[in-house]
Amino acid sequence: MFGRRLAVVAAALAVAASGALASGCQRQDDGRLHVVTSFYPLQFVAQRVVGSTPGVEITNLTRPGQEPHDLELTVRQTAKVVDADVLLVERGLQPAVDDAVDTSEPPRVLDAARVVHLHPQPGRHDQVDPHFWLDPTLLSRVAAAFETELAKSDPAHANEYRRNLRTLQRQLTGLDRSFKRGLAHCRVRTIVVSHDAFGYFGRRYGLQVAPINGLSPDAEPSPAHVRQLQGLIRSDGITTVFTEALASPQLADSLASDLHLRTAVLDPVEGLSKATAHENYLSLMRRNLTALRQAEQCS
Repeated sequence: MFGRRLAVVAAALAVAASGALASGCQRQDDGRLHVVTSFYPLQFVAQRVVGSTPGVEITNLTRPGQEPHDLELTVRQTAKVVDADVLLVERGLQPAVDDAVDTSEPPRVLDAARVVHLHPQPGRHDQVDPHFWLDPTLLSRVAAAFETELAKSDPAHANEYRRNLRTLQRQLTGLDRSFKRGLAHCRVRTIVVSHDAFGYFGRRYGLQVAPINGLSPDAEPSPAHVRQLQGLIRSDGITTVFTEALASPQLADSLASDLHLRTAVLDPVEGLSKATAHENYLSLMRRNLTALRQAEQCS
């Protein structure tokens, strides 16, 4: 941790020394409001609340196709954090971002984790589950908090931000309603997923979530855990093992092949990929609903 923080300090100093802060961000010189988000769901919130309001630049630190858990900041990205007018992050998800925030202390930081009050990971009360955005009602709360911070930084456009927030909240409410209706009557109520990203989602819509991996998509399950999953699949009549877009499908494919099951994609919406670059949070979540209704045999 100390080594990473030292690297962040060094990066910030390098930015200042090279003049990147003066030429690349220019919060006070270019007249724009600089909003920085740490990964895609927060970028989506910022984009929808800002809308077409002029004079606002939104920068997302996690590039498309990149696993957000693995993010390491470049010198230029560190400069963006240092120079942000509004910074929207989730503490605990991306250590490199946490270190940059602690080191540079931007003027207005909104931590989504404090807005939604994260739940402990099942069976691990020393570790919280960061994947709140898969519950649309929680993402709506973060959007409201972000709009408040944005309006404080740019009161001249407060009415536009408020209108955009209301539109987004209506969309998220409609999405939540679609999931509640679509998953109300399903023969199977257990989902086997690649990693433990769907806890909030399962809690919201009454599904039991059985992850192959833990919170990290790269974690390796033990043989005992795999045997437990196989028993659950047989007892619950599960027909589908879900993979995801930004992580390797190898373990899920292997489990499905061993039991002669099908696979399908259930996107944790942690980020966009080349294949989903034209999509957004709302459309990806509706694709998830379609995949779930088929796999869970919903009427």
